[in-house]
Amino acid sequence: MGCGTKEPKITQLCLAAIQRLMSHEVVSEAAAGNIINMLWQLMENSLEELKLLQTVLVLLTTNTVVHDEVLSKAIVLCFRLHFTKDNITNNTAAATVRQVVTVVFERVVAEDERYKDVTEQPATVQGNSNRRSVSTLKPCAKDAYMLFQDLCQLVNADAPYWLVGMTEMTRTFGLELLESVLNDFPQVFLQHQKFSFLLKERVCPLVIKLFSPNIKFRQGSSSSSSPAPVEKPYFPICMRLLRVVSVLIKQFYSLLVTECEIFLSLLVKFLDADKPQWLRAVAVESIHRLCVQPQLLRSFCQFYDMKQHSTKVFRDIVNALGSFIQSLFLVPNTGNTSATTNQTGGNTPGGTASAQTNPGILGMGGGATVLPAFEYRGTWIPILNVTVQGSAKATYLEMLDKVEPPTIPEGYAMSVAFHCLLDLVRGITTMIEGELGQAETDGQTMAETTSSPAQSSDQQSVSDQTNKELVSGAVWEEMVNACWCGLLAALSLLLDASTDEAATENILKAELTMAALCGRLGLVTSRDAFITAICKGSLPPHYALTVLNSTTVALSNKTYSIQGQNVQMISPSSESHQQVVAVGQPLALQPQGTVMLTSKNIQCMRTLLNLAHCHGAVLGTSWQLALATLQHLVWILGLKPGVGGALKPGRAVEGPSTEPSLFAVAKLLETGLVNMHRIEILWRPLTGHLLEVCQHPNSRMREWGAEALTSLIKAGLTFNHDPPLSQNQRLQLLLLNPLKELSNINHPDIRIKQLECVLQILQSQGDSLGPGWPLVLGVMGAIRSDQGESLIRTAFQCLQLVVTDFLPTMPCTCLQIVVEVAGSFGLHNQELNISLTSIGLLWNISDYFFQRGEIIEKELNKEEAVLQKQAEEKGVMLNRPFHPAPPFDCLWLCLYAKLGELCVDPRPAVRKSAGQTLFSTIGAHGTLLQHSTWHTVIWKVLFHLLDRVRESSTTADKEKIESGGGNILIHHSRDTAEKQWAETWVLTLAGVARIFNTRRYLLQPLGDFFKAWDVLLDHIQSAALSKNNEVSLAALKSFQEILQIVSPVRDSEKPDTPPAINVSVPVVVGAMTATSLGRSFMRTDSIGERIGRYNASEPPIITDEIEDLNLWWAAWNSWYRIGSESTKPPITCDKLTFIPSQPFLTALIQIFPALYQHIKTGFSMDDLQKLGVILHGAVSVPISSDASPFILPSYTEAVLTSLQEAVLTALDVLQKAICVGSENMQIMYPAIFDQLLAFVEFSCKPPQYGQLETKHIANAKYNQIQLFAPAEWVALNYVPFAERSLEVVVDLYQKTACHKAVVNEKVLQNIIKTLRIPLSLKYSCPSESTWKLAVSSLLKVLSIGLPVARQHASSGKFDSMWPELANTFEDFLFTKSIPPDNLSIQEFQRNESIDVEVVQLISTEILPYANFIPKEFVGQIMTMLNKGSIHSQSSSFTEAEIDIRMREEFSKICFETLLQFSFSNKVATPQEGYISRMALSVLLKRSQDVLHRYIEDERLSGKCPLPRQQVTEIIFVLKAVSTLIDSLKKTQPENVDANTWAQVIALYPTLVECISCSSSEVCSALKEALVPFKDFMQPPASKVQNGES
Repeated sequence: MGCGTKEPKITQLCLAAIQRLMSHEVVSEAAAGNIINMLWQLMENSLEELKLLQTVLVLLTTNTVVHDEVLSKAIVLCFRLHFTKDNITNNTAAATVRQVVTVVFERVVAEDERYKDVTEQPATVQGNSNRRSVSTLKPCAKDAYMLFQDLCQLVNADAPYWLVGMTEMTRTFGLELLESVLNDFPQVFLQHQKFSFLLKERVCPLVIKLFSPNIKFRQGSSSSSSPAPVEKPYFPICMRLLRVVSVLIKQFYSLLVTECEIFLSLLVKFLDADKPQWLRAVAVESIHRLCVQPQLLRSFCQFYDMKQHSTKVFRDIVNALGSFIQSLFLVPNTGNTSATTNQTGGNTPGGTASAQTNPGILGMGGGATVLPAFEYRGTWIPILNVTVQGSAKATYLEMLDKVEPPTIPEGYAMSVAFHCLLDLVRGITTMIEGELGQAETDGQTMAETTSSPAQSSDQQSVSDQTNKELVSGAVWEEMVNACWCGLLAALSLLLDASTDEAATENILKAELTMAALCGRLGLVTSRDAFITAICKGSLPPHYALTVLNSTTVALSNKTYSIQGQNVQMISPSSESHQQVVAVGQPLALQPQGTVMLTSKNIQCMRTLLNLAHCHGAVLGTSWQLALATLQHLVWILGLKPGVGGALKPGRAVEGPSTEPSLFAVAKLLETGLVNMHRIEILWRPLTGHLLEVCQHPNSRMREWGAEALTSLIKAGLTFNHDPPLSQNQRLQLLLLNPLKELSNINHPDIRIKQLECVLQILQSQGDSLGPGWPLVLGVMGAIRSDQGESLIRTAFQCLQLVVTDFLPTMPCTCLQIVVEVAGSFGLHNQELNISLTSIGLLWNISDYFFQRGEIIEKELNKEEAVLQKQAEEKGVMLNRPFHPAPPFDCLWLCLYAKLGELCVDPRPAVRKSAGQTLFSTIGAHGTLLQHSTWHTVIWKVLFHLLDRVRESSTTADKEKIESGGGNILIHHSRDTAEKQWAETWVLTLAGVARIFNTRRYLLQPLGDFFKAWDVLLDHIQSAALSKNNEVSLAALKSFQEILQIVSPVRDSEKPDTPPAINVSVPVVVGAMTATSLGRSFMRTDSIGERIGRYNASEPPIITDEIEDLNLWWAAWNSWYRIGSESTKPPITCDKLTFIPSQPFLTALIQIFPALYQHIKTGFSMDDLQKLGVILHGAVSVPISSDASPFILPSYTEAVLTSLQEAVLTALDVLQKAICVGSENMQIMYPAIFDQLLAFVEFSCKPPQYGQLETKHIANAKYNQIQLFAPAEWVALNYVPFAERSLEVVVDLYQKTACHKAVVNEKVLQNIIKTLRIPLSLKYSCPSESTWKLAVSSLLKVLSIGLPVARQHASSGKFDSMWPELANTFEDFLFTKSIPPDNLSIQEFQRNESIDVEVVQLISTEILPYANFIPKEFVGQIMTMLNKGSIHSQSSSFTEAEIDIRMREEFSKICFETLLQFSFSNKVATPQEGYISRMALSVLLKRSQDVLHRYIEDERLSGKCPLPRQQVTEIIFVLKAVSTLIDSLKKTQPENVDANTWAQVIALYPTLVECISCSSSEVCSALKEALVPFKDFMQPPASKVQNGES
């Protein structure tokens, strides 16, 4: 009532009171109706409008009594007030309307809440036939239904059904109300079918209808061409429509699937380039709202994209965004350009409006405050900070107050679109990954549940679960497949255009998350596409990288059509104006200039690294892309691998580089190092690849391959594996195997790395290598001679380390390999010192074997047993070198065999060292061998070696070697290969001989000792006969050595050999112990015990003498062959004839006495003959002239050479043996005499050596030998030798003269015959001493021999001797040789006294026994005495010496002897008298002749004096005559023959005739001769008397 007064004051009070009442909820339904009517009137009168609105609001909000028409009237009232002229009222009314509408719907919610337990009977809705059939609805719901239906009517400009009384209405307000209802109360529409029906039937058609102007409108198309003018899109409506659409899609998608498809298609259309900018902006904002709701997007995908005949809405949205972004770059901003430039200022952050007047320039010359922006091909679009990440805060969709389309700042649409993309990616990936994670955990729990049998009831749920997974998996895949192309196109373009680091980061993050998602879902193509994009971004533009380009080509062939519009993959442009952060070379075969990396490239690279680090598990095949790209980047940045494969900045590559990229190798290494715990899986492929790298032609590449491989091996060995390597031998071998494989690569740099690695392994793991040893040793052994010094040296260093430190730690089975490897280094010819040191190592190894023999033997035997068993199981023979020998012995044999190989190395120093080591080793440690093994040592090692050495020596080159290496001088004794081999031969032979000598007690029981002995002798023989003095001499020394051996003797038979040669076994043992280098034997069985053992277990080793003799006879045969071959004179004779040296011959002959001791029992005449030949030959050998001063004594010294001494010693030994020998041996005497006499002859006739022209030393008697005389060879001075031989003959003869053999073999005759030679030569003898010695010897021999001869006179054994003797006397006493001019008188007298001695011998030893001596002989003697008594002067005397030179003493003694025998009183036989008579008549006749000739000459010469000698002669004759007469007188008359007297008297007339001579000397002599004749003066007797008597 109060209000009805229409008085303002009252009205105000009343309204306030009513409000107060209402707020206390005391209003009934009817009262409410009244109140509303009253308010309606006030409204019509325009009174207290604001109070009215307030009252309505209070009324409706405080209670729910107002329904139906009352409510509708209240709402209409508010609407009417909204359209008044007063602005405040308008706004308040608008707010009230909104609140009232909200209240109405809130009531429905409350009502539903009350009745929610009562299920609503679904009423059948009969189409559109009855719009008002809402009777089924409850009151509040009915109000809400009617209200919403009328709002739709109003927006559609139709009359309302329920809001009766509406006068006007705006679409914008209606749309806003619709939107707020839909947005705020979706559950009402979703729960009540009627409401849902309204949505479908009224709202959606309405929206579609209202959109039509926007769809048809094409910006820039002229209106004239179209028949009807197109309605221009109206911003407020359009914007509100989009808001409604957003709500519809967001809230009622499930109800309005089909309608939403249309809406979404429209949204996509609005992004077209020909739509107005504002329309595009709000469309993008709407899309952005969708993009932040991944579940919604998922539904789109499920309901459209995955249905067969439906539009691919989700794909279209994404593609539309892509093409929208693309269009922003490609289409110049038409339409709003002016607006943009003028009005942007307020919207751009940083207020840099002025800078945007020329966007291009700003991008290019980016100033100090560069805006974040995209720039592409001159189009520059700033990035605005439009929204917070993950929320779609729209700008233009919220501009409800704007009527005119707003100006969109440049870059706004782009920024929103950009955020759409980012949010889309973020949403999808977060959602799918979350679900994936959930599914995985569910799957695990399911799996756990199913695995326990108790819960079999859950089997059903499991299959549901899997079905659900399958469904969701398909959705995920479809979502990704639908969106990836568009996303990638857009993101790639943006990435290329981005100039802002943050934006770039976001784009990259999006690409990264997408790539990871695709990877997780197993979508290879899309995954690779995203990764390729990141990779391309990392590299400089247009970078030629095949892997990436091929991928892109495949992608860019697909064009994605979006409603007839092509979206192409835009290839990145090169115009990005980014800060350059690195410049480098591209990694390509051809040099291509430099390339630059910008900060954006580096950002992309970082993303790529993140991808690899965080999502490596899902990359699969696209690792190829990632790694290839990183490789190129690393190259451009000049990163070089460091230790462990980590990349470090290296020097930048200047200009084209030939270096390879080491990226791959470095990463392989790193991969290996970090995966050590599961290295077995990747070891083979990893090392296999690295081994290939190690063979790369490029050295840097190889080096890194090797570096990587060796680092991995070292790391693998040091890594703490589980189980440890010591228990996992297979793994250890696996790890070491590549090290061995490296040996197949010939590049030295690789091998150096390999060996350095071995060295390091040895130093760090040497103790724990165990079964890896053969591999490691194999590596050292694989080095070949041609592989360079440094390699060999490094390998050798490793070996030295092994030998010095690790022999005890390695399995004994590897020791053989160590021996072989050490031996192989000895054979390397690169570095002599290494070869020599390796021989030293072999010696150390042998020492080690010796010290730890027992342990090694035990281990090897154990191993052997295992192998033997395996071999038996397989049914094969055990194959091992030197098999039957026990394994420990085999080890030794391998060592010996290796040293044996080194003994025939081409280098002399190595041979020498190896030889010494071999023999020392066998000497020192040979006792450890089993007895049977010695057989192998002898035949397979020693003899084999001798054969090879002999062969090499005989074929060695005789060319002179020039001084080695320039500054090393080679001694002349080693300056040819032949001479160097000679040394080796010497060493080897001596060594073998020594072993035979010292180990005889071991070798002899072996069974084929005799055969071995023969072979050894054969070697000695061939060496002795080699044409090399050194070798031949050494061979004899070895011969001597083996002859020192004595066979073991039983105690009972003490040796009767001379002690010099007695080396019995115990001594040998001692000698051996001494050779073992002063180390006490570690082994329990010392040699003594071994010998003891042999004695105990086997029969005592007394070889039977027969075998022993055989050995010695074999030795004799060898000796004989050596002797006869070496002393045989050469057939031809030229410069090159080889003549054995004196020391050789000496040694040869010196061997005989020792040898003879063993064979004397069977030494026969034949053997003696053979010996003789050799002795004779040896003595005959001349000496080379350059050696003679050293061997020959000067001519004046009567010294024997050692050879001659030896020869005489040999004969001496023989004759002594014969002397004590049996009867049958003594027949050898004559042979010995023959031999000696032959030597005696040398004094006058030096022996001839074949055809060789020698220069006799005698010829050089007075002038020293010219050393370089044309004759190359000098015969020895044989005089001392011959003379010594002669002395021996005399001695021997004195001992043996009466010996039967000596008598029978006419030894005396031979002696005389031999002596006749020097005696007849007398002064012509080469040496004066010779004939003097000969005389004295003759005298000695005769003094012994003549009595024997007389004894055997009757036997006729000496008959032939006498004439020989006579001739000898004759030749000596009346020699034809002339004494030398310089002979002094004393000398002459001394010689005369010798003659006198001979005559005395005749007078004492021969003539007294004339009756036992042949007549002729005596006659000869007489004649000789006769001759001596008269004519004995030499024809060359000087006057003064004449008295002495007449040999008066000699003549006298002859004469006296003659006379003595002429008138000896004891004429025993008529024969004897006859001799003396004959002698006298000869004498007298001679005197007669001399006197006659003198007288004749005297007469002829007249006054001239006669020659001195003639005078001398006549004087002598005269003296002789007087002497004769004296003698005759003294003789008894009956002894003198009448005939003799007659001859004497007949001299008288001749004497008288001499008186006339002029010489006083003759006269005085004549006087003496005439005086005795007085005794003949007697008166003549009368004939009568005579007759009478």
